[in-house]
Amino acid sequence: MVLKWGKDYCCDTKGIKMELKVEKHETLIIRPRIKMWMARAITIVLLWTSLVQLIALGELLGPSLLRGMPYCFSSPSVDKFLAPAKAVLPPKRIYRNNGYLLVSCNGGLNQMRSAICDMVAIARHLNVTLIVPELDKASFWADSSDFKDIFDVDHFITSLRDEVRIIKILPPKIKKRVELGLLYSMPPISWSNISYYENQVLPLLLKHKVIHLNRTDARLANNGLPAEIQKLRCRVNFNALRFTTQIEELGRRIVKVLREKGPFLALHLRYEMDMLAFSGCTHDCDSKEEEELTRMRYAYPGWKEKVINSELKRKEGLCPLTPEETALVLSALGIDHNVQIYIASGEIYGGEKRMASLLGEFPNLVRKETLLEPSELMYFQNHSSQMAAVDYLVSLESDIFIPTYDGNMAKVVEGHRRFLGFKKTILLDRRLLVNLIDQYYNGLLSWDEFFTAVKEAHAYRMGSPKRRIIIPDKPKEEDYFYANPQECLQLLDEPLEST
Repeated sequence: MVLKWGKDYCCDTKGIKMELKVEKHETLIIRPRIKMWMARAITIVLLWTSLVQLIALGELLGPSLLRGMPYCFSSPSVDKFLAPAKAVLPPKRIYRNNGYLLVSCNGGLNQMRSAICDMVAIARHLNVTLIVPELDKASFWADSSDFKDIFDVDHFITSLRDEVRIIKILPPKIKKRVELGLLYSMPPISWSNISYYENQVLPLLLKHKVIHLNRTDARLANNGLPAEIQKLRCRVNFNALRFTTQIEELGRRIVKVLREKGPFLALHLRYEMDMLAFSGCTHDCDSKEEEELTRMRYAYPGWKEKVINSELKRKEGLCPLTPEETALVLSALGIDHNVQIYIASGEIYGGEKRMASLLGEFPNLVRKETLLEPSELMYFQNHSSQMAAVDYLVSLESDIFIPTYDGNMAKVVEGHRRFLGFKKTILLDRRLLVNLIDQYYNGLLSWDEFFTAVKEAHAYRMGSPKRRIIIPDKPKEEDYFYANPQECLQLLDEPLEST
């Protein structure tokens, strides 16, 4: 090819006519450029077609084909499948609001826990709005923790919204009425049937619009209630009352440390100073300790029983076992002396001196204070209810749970372990045990006789399925609902033990 600048395309410089001739073969310039462009275009088309087919194949065969590929190569359906499912909230219950219920719980953590369950059931039955319960700050424990410091308050509200409306604070207009004293405050009658709340409490709510129940422990009967109320009590206890993230994480950390070393037993050794003072149980205490415990009992007006015969009460099985008695019983039950024993309780009265016999028999005694660094417990110090919540969680997870006294924690943990599949819980017959212990110490029983008697007495006291004992007109003496919420459990075929 020849390119020429003719006359019209000449440059005349200094009278010299310039003519440019460029000679190149067509195949060396034009055709290679066409081939390169076409190759790139075809490559892009092929890649895009392959990608589309791959995505289509993934839609057909399922998300596992594309698992692990970068986000930009994943189809929307795959992303949706791999994303964590959002929590589905129950629908809100719509009903005519009959008023507002204020609740002040009293006692320790588990006494308040069961009271909260009762108050939710009552609020639901009466069609009233429940204000998040206020926790006890004036009792012996003097714990300043609010509800939100112990329980996940948002989960509590939302998880029950199909049953009852729960709010954190009163609406402004109602709050102003309360501040002016326009509310009715009362302690409900203990162990009341639901008809009491229908006939006595509801009319007051309709009249005053807001009512304050100022003592709420054991205010609802164990038995004779509609099945939906019993099941709601369970739902609150086992689902809605979730501890805060901080408490749950600490509990899991302790369980992990224990599990790394093997199985463990949780011993609720109820031998704290307040328990002994309240119960008047001074067996194995010296005269100085007896005086100290008596002074404490008289110092608290709420502890109404003042003059107590300690030995008589012990023989009736109404006192917690001492650490020394506990060591003897654990040995007789055949508990491995090398097993880890987690002490789920507060400070033991008498300290190391009192614990010496138990530690001598079972050297692997541990507490949360010995398993964790002080910095890990710093936030929970001086908050007895939060510390009790940690013990509660560890007790639920233990291979065996043994309470030495049937207080509120022992009963509620027992019921929760039943709900979790009848986990092994050894329920000590203290009335029988103290009699056997005294005979053994007095030389009236040999070790083999003592061992056999203890084992036989507790063969069917391991937390297995059984029916609650119902004693008409004596609700305090019958089995506690929260220790055995049989309406919420998968029970074995009849007949069941009734003891």
